[in-house]
Amino acid sequence: MEKSVEKLTNRSNPISKHVKKLGTDRSYREGHKQFLCDGEKLLNEALAAGVEIEIVITSKQLEQDFPQETRVFHATNDLIDSLSPLKNSQGLLFTCKIPQPGDCDFLTGTHILLDNIRDPGNVGTIIRTANAFGIKSIILTENSADIYNPKTIRATMGAIFKQNIFIMNLEEINKLKQAGAHFTGTSNDISSDDITKVNITNSIIIFGNEGQGISEELLYLCNLMVRIPLSDGCESLNVAIAAAIIMWELKT
Repeated sequence: MEKSVEKLTNRSNPISKHVKKLGTDRSYREGHKQFLCDGEKLLNEALAAGVEIEIVITSKQLEQDFPQETRVFHATNDLIDSLSPLKNSQGLLFTCKIPQPGDCDFLTGTHILLDNIRDPGNVGTIIRTANAFGIKSIILTENSADIYNPKTIRATMGAIFKQNIFIMNLEEINKLKQAGAHFTGTSNDISSDDITKVNITNSIIIFGNEGQGISEELLYLCNLMVRIPLSDGCESLNVAIAAAIIMWELKT
């Protein structure tokens, strides 16, 4: 049966208001357990990953097959631009159910823990890179940037639908330590071990806040501290770049 397409004509429509709030309000996203995406590439990634898509709003005819429960709306580009949280909308918006992470053994394989990383672009880039390098899971502390912020989602380039991601508080992270998980911290301190000379597989690797580094509570959990060897006079790297270098080193 061909999917029926409804018309969306103004911003005062309840659907329009719902979509707008999903793009701008974190508490609204969390309350409705949904998030908003922009662009056909992300739509195709979501469909391929089997993510539950609730609403699609488009200005053009789509060829994708949607489940019967997905509502598809046609709207003008102007209306879509007004609803999109991004400056340059790609003419297609869709809403997804926030997925539940799958089971994960944190005692084996490589995992990434992001401690209070606040920039959505950094978080999204790290998720994208982790997926490219086969990282088993990503953990974010509760005070990190929202992974369902539209800027984070855009930066993941679809990896948000493929990567196992957990949001944890300090108590939950401490329980991983008590269960036997190995924690590796990252630092610029010269006393830390050179990443090229140690083996940190089967570890949860912690990357800290862009300005302050790893919190004292998580530093206490670290079995090992590692650093990237840098040229004299260079104090630090962007956290997403540092994470990419360390993930690459783990693969070589």
